[in-house]
Amino acid sequence: MAELPPLTPCDGLLPVETGGLRLSEETPGHITSLMPGPDGAAALGKALKTAHGLGWPDPGRAVLGADAAVVWTGHDQAMLMGPVPDASLAVHAALTDQSDAWAVVTLSGAAGPDALARLVPVDLRPSAFPEGFAARTLLGHMNVSLVRTGPEAIRIMAFRSMAQTLVHELRQAMEGIAARRAG
Repeated sequence: MAELPPLTPCDGLLPVETGGLRLSEETPGHITSLMPGPDGAAALGKALKTAHGLGWPDPGRAVLGADAAVVWTGHDQAMLMGPVPDASLAVHAALTDQSDAWAVVTLSGAAGPDALARLVPVDLRPSAFPEGFAARTLLGHMNVSLVRTGPEAIRIMAFRSMAQTLVHELRQAMEGIAARRAG
C-alpha cells in the first residue's frame, strides 16, 4: 500500500521573497482552541501559567514564549500554539484540537505593514501594533488572526482551505510594494 507523506497547508507555495519582504510558512506545533468554563479566564490563566509558563491574554494581545504562545482570538477564546495542552487545562476550559485547520505564515521585513495595508483594515505599523498585539480581522475576504511576533514579523493564520488564496493575495501585495519602491 502506498504511503502518502503529510503536506503542510502551503506546501509548494512558500517561501516567497521580494522587495525586502519574506513570506514563509510556520510549523507552530499543536494549535488548541481554549474556551474558559464558568470559573473564567482567571483560573485558566493560572492553570496555563503552571502548565506551560504562559498566562491568559488580554483582548487584542498574545502571550509569546520561546516555544509556545497563547493568542487572543475573540471574546473568551484563545489559541494555545506549540505544545500539546496539559490535561489540567480541561478542568477550566473546553479544549479543541485545531492543528490541521490552519495555515500559518509569517510576513517579515520592514515593509510588511505597507504590504498588509493593501489587504487588512488594521493599522499594523509597529507604533500602533507592537510585539505581542493580536487582531482578528479580514485579509481581503478571508478571516485571519494576526500577531506581531517581532519588530519586523507578523504571523498570519487563515483557514487551511484558504492557504492558496492567502499566499496569492500576500504575494500580490508584496510585489506591489516592491514595484512601488523600484519605480
